[in-house]
Amino acid sequence: MLDSYLTFIVVATIASGIRLATPFLLASLGEALGQRSGVLNLGVDGVMLIGAFGAYYTVLRTGSLYYGLIVGICLGLAIGLFYAFITVNLRAQQGVSGIGIYLFGLGMSDLLFQKLVGTPKPILPFMPLDIPYLSQLPILGEMLFQHSLIVYLAFGLVPIMTFVLKRTTYGLNVRATGENPEAADSLGVNVSLVRYSTLIAGNGLAGLAGAALAIEMGIFQQNLTNAMGFIAIALVYFGAWSPKGVMIGSLVFGLVQAIVLQFKTFGLIPRSASDLAAMAPALITILALIVVAKRIRQPSALTKPYVRGE
Repeated sequence: MLDSYLTFIVVATIASGIRLATPFLLASLGEALGQRSGVLNLGVDGVMLIGAFGAYYTVLRTGSLYYGLIVGICLGLAIGLFYAFITVNLRAQQGVSGIGIYLFGLGMSDLLFQKLVGTPKPILPFMPLDIPYLSQLPILGEMLFQHSLIVYLAFGLVPIMTFVLKRTTYGLNVRATGENPEAADSLGVNVSLVRYSTLIAGNGLAGLAGAALAIEMGIFQQNLTNAMGFIAIALVYFGAWSPKGVMIGSLVFGLVQAIVLQFKTFGLIPRSASDLAAMAPALITILALIVVAKRIRQPSALTKPYVRGE
């Protein structure tokens, strides 16, 4: 009986960790794509908030979860286009511009929520997909094959992005632009176009991450992300700008969150220490970054605007 109970707890914790990792993974993949082309975006959290509110409000009005996802993505794409114009054409300082995007998203999402909704109203999340045979597998079925569409979409993007970056001409151009834009330009690569494309796509994924968070939680509130976007940026460094590495970092963060939640549920963490325990995922990420930072090298042209002839 005890073994069965422990197995149930472990399986539930791992399944929860995978779900919690999903928004981090989507946002981190998008940020990794932009950074591989040489552009840092510190506004990920703001984009997630805009995407989250857009998706939530759309679902609230239409009842369609798919429309909500589309709106979240489109809002992210629009912000990505704007951010690309600021950083690529105007060559604004990327750190300051990113913080501006974050503050805009934080303030605008709250303003729109207060004006258009007012009080939190719940929405229904995606139901888990019923995958024939796999969903019914003991232990593995509950851990891996009883998740919603968004979870499978997020993890399915990892091999796709890996293939694009490593096996396609476009991926080669992205990596070349992030390492040596002058050399890439001399070989006929349109550096501005490459950076535009990565920033638009990357922010689209951040918008999807926010939409996934709001739909999964079934609610929207002020500062819903609680700085998740900044953790996503840290996970890019943790994963060494690799989709696989970013996925591993997201899973570690999600699993630590799930473990802390389980400990709270069973009263293993005193109330006096609950705030400290909530910091555990962030603290572990920081420690991991300290260890990993000595072994990784960021793209050489990261945060450096490119002007032909200079």
